Amino acid sequence: MKNTGFFIFTGGPGSGKTTVLTKLAEMGYLTVEETGRKIIRNQMKICGTAVPWEDAERYARLMFLQSVMDFEQLGHIDKPCFFDRGIIDILGYSRLEKIPVTPELEEAAGKYQYNKKVFLFPFWEEIYRTDAERRQSHGKAEDTFHMMKAVYQEYGYQTVTVPCLSPEERAKWIIDEIS
Repeated sequence: MKNTGFFIFTGGPGSGKTTVLTKLAEMGYLTVEETGRKIIRNQMKICGTAVPWEDAERYARLMFLQSVMDFEQLGHIDKPCFFDRGIIDILGYSRLEKIPVTPELEEAAGKYQYNKKVFLFPFWEEIYRTDAERRQSHGKAEDTFHMMKAVYQEYGYQTVTVPCLSPEERAKWIIDEIS
């Protein structure tokens, strides 16, 4: 499945992806929330263990299943849709955390194709904050940025680094990039 109207936001945690996604939603664009944070919130509600700091492998599996479901449910959309991370992010996360990459994940990374232009949000120390759902150190956030860049490029995507601007300016810059 391929949808050239599906645009990925990737990079390290805390780099402003979700804030820009919110701005784009306010502008009337379709957006898809980051699956990882959604899973963490749900697991915390039910006292589950499928969170990165307890069972990273199970957490990755749930992210994979949700990401495939998101892609399939929206596959018919013929206008721009912005995703806060995609299936290839799970591959990068698995490699970063030394979780075995399943053949199913490898196959899905090739099967579910997003627009080849991927928006890469760089680590930005001034805005990085930890919270109950985001516990990564600065170093881990930077490592995540580099891993995501490498894995998307490995799969033939063109990573475009989003400049460190206000959320409104970043949203406008992205819209200009896809126009």
